[in-house]
Amino acid sequence: MSIDVVVLAAGQGSRMKSSLPKVLHTIGGKPMVQHVIDRASALENIRLHVVIGHGADQVREALAGQSVSFALQSEQLGTGHAVAQAMPAIKAECNDDGVVLVLYGDVPLTAVDTLQSLVDIAATGQLGLLTVELDNPSGYGRIVRNTDRQVMAIVEQKDATPEQRAIHEINTGIMAIPTLHLARWLPLLSAENAQNEYYLTDIIAMAAADGVGIEAIQPATEQEVQGVNNRLQQAELERWFQSQQAETLMLNGVSLADPSRLDIRGTVSHGQDVFIDVNVILEGDVVLGDGVIIESNCVIRDSVIGTGSHIKANSHLEQAQLAAGCDVGPFARLRPGTELAEAARIGNFVETKKAQIGAGSKVNHLTYIGDTRIGQGANVGAGTITCNYDGVNKFRTEIGDGAFIGSNSSLVAPVEIGNGATIAAGSTVTRNVAAQELAVGRGKQRNIAGWKKPVKNS
Repeated sequence: MSIDVVVLAAGQGSRMKSSLPKVLHTIGGKPMVQHVIDRASALENIRLHVVIGHGADQVREALAGQSVSFALQSEQLGTGHAVAQAMPAIKAECNDDGVVLVLYGDVPLTAVDTLQSLVDIAATGQLGLLTVELDNPSGYGRIVRNTDRQVMAIVEQKDATPEQRAIHEINTGIMAIPTLHLARWLPLLSAENAQNEYYLTDIIAMAAADGVGIEAIQPATEQEVQGVNNRLQQAELERWFQSQQAETLMLNGVSLADPSRLDIRGTVSHGQDVFIDVNVILEGDVVLGDGVIIESNCVIRDSVIGTGSHIKANSHLEQAQLAAGCDVGPFARLRPGTELAEAARIGNFVETKKAQIGAGSKVNHLTYIGDTRIGQGANVGAGTITCNYDGVNKFRTEIGDGAFIGSNSSLVAPVEIGNGATIAAGSTVTRNVAAQELAVGRGKQRNIAGWKKPVKNS
């Protein structure tokens, strides 16, 4: 059985008050439409169709490289009209037992199990409909049932009678339909309604009239079918999404100082006995080994933190690889390409980039290390800079095992500091230093007797 997933993503989203198409606004750091595609992609044997309109080029660009076909809805004439734009591509590869699953680019968090249940219903030749009970159904289409509780129609609020507006079961818009039925019903839709649009929901009444079974199911949570129409709704759904992420971490053994003050914008893999303090942001793919501690106000992006490592407050790590027992921060910045070997130490106000720091080596204070390899057991003093850029090209610095770099030194790359070498504090080093040598690169000091300090002009 083939499943054609149609994602409606053509709306302008004017209430977002943004130049960005609504479906590209994010939940958990990922565009809403990408959430929809990722969840649909968990189903088997699918073909993805995205209906685009406003901001079409931006949506195409955001989804570039993915196995998605696009259908352009040049005029916004309703959901039925939107689905119809995808039908030529669907019918070109349609099987007799095919199913069309209709999803919405601004309803990002529907569970895969819920989608599978709808598809399973449609696979039997029925229409699978996702509904939900709301305390306040205002603005939504109402589910009209007969005395036997069978679904007979969906009535949009603008077209509903007072009795129908009192119904609390509403349409989510998400449904699965046998492809052959959908192909027959779509041309019969009419725009003779309050909004002069072609409602996809009108096929419910057609199904009932044709004797096609309609089975309605409901999601586990209301948030599964919550759409985003403005910034407030986006923020509400973001917080719910983050609460679910935090809950999953805690149920799997991670300790969170405050679950409401953690944001995950990607995926997190972790070992046992991990502790995360408040106001931490984890982005991209993050791996946390056993016993990792992350203190408050840290941002960690696309990084691996080894077992027993300790990331102190206000540190920022991006594309960094840390082995076991490393110590970082506070106020450290590890930029892409930083690799720390076992028990390496990066202290406060230290920045690294494309730097390999050997086992047990220390870079403790107020230092920049870029395009550098440091061996084992080395010590880099406060205020040291590897001068790796001449304004055009980057050059490397090599620092050997057990080397000692005195405070306030400038190492002008390309340069090599040998094993066990010492750089005197305040030196500017422009030539290689052999193993066990002492390099002193200072200007000669002069002490001037009788020096008179300047005085302020009156």
